[in-house]
Amino acid sequence: MMKFFASCLFSLVTVASITPAAERNVILFITDDESPTLGCYGDAGAVTPAIDAIAADGMLFRNAFATTASCSASRSVVMSGIHNHRNGQFGHQHHYHKFNSFSDVAQLALPRVMSRSGYRTGHIGKYHVAPESVYHFETYLKGSNGRNAVAMAEMSKPFIADQADDRPFFLYFAPSDPHRGGGNDKTSSLDLKPNLFGNKRNRGHHEGVEEVFYDPAKVTVPPFLPDTPETRSELAQYYQSCSRVDQGVARLVKILKEADLYDKTMILFTSDHGMAFAGGKTTVYEGGLRVPMVVRDPYQEKRGVETDAMISHIDITPTILDFAGGLNREKNRPKKLIDLKQFHQEQHVSDMDNPNGNLPFDTYHGKSWLPVLADPALPHHKQIFASHTFHEIQMYYPMRVVRDSKYKLIWNIAHPLPYPFASDLWAASSWQAQLAKGNDAPYGQMTVGDYVQRPEFELFDIAADPYESTNLATSPGHADILELYQGKLKDAQHQYEDPWVMKWDYE
Repeated sequence: MMKFFASCLFSLVTVASITPAAERNVILFITDDESPTLGCYGDAGAVTPAIDAIAADGMLFRNAFATTASCSASRSVVMSGIHNHRNGQFGHQHHYHKFNSFSDVAQLALPRVMSRSGYRTGHIGKYHVAPESVYHFETYLKGSNGRNAVAMAEMSKPFIADQADDRPFFLYFAPSDPHRGGGNDKTSSLDLKPNLFGNKRNRGHHEGVEEVFYDPAKVTVPPFLPDTPETRSELAQYYQSCSRVDQGVARLVKILKEADLYDKTMILFTSDHGMAFAGGKTTVYEGGLRVPMVVRDPYQEKRGVETDAMISHIDITPTILDFAGGLNREKNRPKKLIDLKQFHQEQHVSDMDNPNGNLPFDTYHGKSWLPVLADPALPHHKQIFASHTFHEIQMYYPMRVVRDSKYKLIWNIAHPLPYPFASDLWAASSWQAQLAKGNDAPYGQMTVGDYVQRPEFELFDIAADPYESTNLATSPGHADILELYQGKLKDAQHQYEDPWVMKWDYE
């Protein structure tokens, strides 16, 4: 009898120890100010083997776009599926900026809808949106050094591997790299020292990271930047920071494999917007809006493929929710909606607090691109729309963009004003070196003077001129194209409930 009891007990322990891990988990890995400067995107100088491996066994999106090249504003779009001019996060959330999303965005917000779809939700790293009641995660992994994605991955391990809770997990993983910061490299021989981009001084190493050091002479200078020693020295620091991100991806993959979760977890790798250089971050040029998007869905048969489908950050939340089985595809909203009246009571929200901007949050602006993962030849959006209004609160400069595979139109609504600089971009040695040479100094595809004082409209034949070198807005031969795309832009503003659409009539 005792032998039988012991045998049963052993069997129960054995079964408990091999409880299968939850299926259809999700990790959204979102970096800070990173362009598609990855090996899998054809950047021969980039050392990014982990992300390249995900692309080789997943899907690489060739045409992925942010909707605004500003941190808080962009992250609010990623986590709501709604353009920031509509969700209320017009610019930075922190310090004296204090932009917040409307409280009723909780109806659509990514962590909340994933929780209602049966997921345990976790966050680590950069948050940078508000209010927390809208973008609420069940678990916040505190104390991480956002400059060390390897250490962040280790801190995430207990959450990822937790089998005490049988729900699948959703993890929002947000390192601070390759954002500018950490001071300047005083060992540089240049008069204008490059920013360190979070790298350790004197070629030091973050704990657990095998730092990759880049030769400024060998880095890839994107077309929107001037090819100068100052630019190259900053790019070398930027690339080092990107390689540290890649090692964080590698560590996450190892943790997933050890927990038997790698083939049960979708991994999405992207960035909030393009690199932190003048011409990238805070602009609506390609350098600001183009982002990496590499996705590995282990449940897809077709993997190791690329697609030209045009996707936007507004699509991330509905896509992840669709993967989780929580998207009402017909109405393009969550299957399970919250009781807003009860939510207002719980969060002490008054009607006098303007919870929704007098319009309901009952459908996503974006749409799921899950079908594209199954068929890379499928199209997605015919055009993308971008809206930038603020970065820092003192940087009012509304810009609106409509872009398809042929043309791109930028409307600089505040064009009589000089273009405002984010403080870190103004101080950048890559910018200051050219500024010192005067307004006629070249800066990428334009001059310093043209970068600062912009025309009302910028029209580019983006198919023939992908680097945006020639503004066709004043070309007599393109007057009909300009008028056509102005109409498309206005239509998109109406579609996406943009308050700045009134500027067509009142300015």
